[in-house]
Amino acid sequence: MNNYKNKLISEVISTVKKIKTENPLTICLTNAVTINDCANAILAINGSPAMTDYDKDIGDLVKIAKSLVINLGMLNDDKIKGIYEGCTVANQFNIPIVIDPVAVGVTTNRNELILDLIAKFDISAIRGNISEIKSIAKLLNLKEIEKLEINTAKGVDASENDLVNKNNLKQYTKIVEELSKYTNSVIIASGPIDIISNGKTSYAIENGDEMATKITGSGCMLTSIVGSYIGVSNPLTGAITGSLIMAIAEEQAKEYVDKDKSGTGTFRVKLIDYLSLMDDKTIKTYSRINNVLND
Repeated sequence: MNNYKNKLISEVISTVKKIKTENPLTICLTNAVTINDCANAILAINGSPAMTDYDKDIGDLVKIAKSLVINLGMLNDDKIKGIYEGCTVANQFNIPIVIDPVAVGVTTNRNELILDLIAKFDISAIRGNISEIKSIAKLLNLKEIEKLEINTAKGVDASENDLVNKNNLKQYTKIVEELSKYTNSVIIASGPIDIISNGKTSYAIENGDEMATKITGSGCMLTSIVGSYIGVSNPLTGAITGSLIMAIAEEQAKEYVDKDKSGTGTFRVKLIDYLSLMDDKTIKTYSRINNVLND
């Protein structure tokens, strides 16, 4: 294993251990469809979740938290008020903000909202599928996106024409990197291959399993645990740790399902199980992560 890979894996293991001792409070302004799974995912890695979208509560909660996770799913006027209040207080108290831009690129309202949040607030990380990330880059008129066709996401899911593979990996990585530089946020484009960039260095994680797309909330869970890990580390390390741990747990859950000859319901439960059981040996054995543009 290359020296940088050894260093990365060591940082991931250290972050996984750190969250178990610090039990950080993560405020999640998420959506009703996935709220239970997001809370359980954070609990599984030994974070402490608090779920709210009430604008009169969120400010006081954020003040005592280690991170704030904003999910743009199931928007309404009251929730949007909560988003702005939470982000305002988070910036005032230097609390990292992680945003999940659910269905950006699909509706005008969501497009306008994400642009306004990027313009008004310091955001530590943005985690979305590749269609959402490309849509944000297009909305911001970033240069790299001019070379690519923009495909409309299928609801909250990535377009099948956008999915990252070894042939388009470097091209997509340049978009993610440029978006990271523009927003001054770590960008996580998740999919068959996860791309993570802080604008200077970009990584690809090749772990994970397609069955995660067959259950509701896997992306929301990922954003939530990324937020928790960022609360005990830094945006890049937290993004890598959350993405890698989630992807490894997906592979383990799929292995169990195959042996058990069961289905997506079992996969969902075992995913939480394996998040909670993650250890040093598993991380070292399963991890497949590379520096994209420099390897």
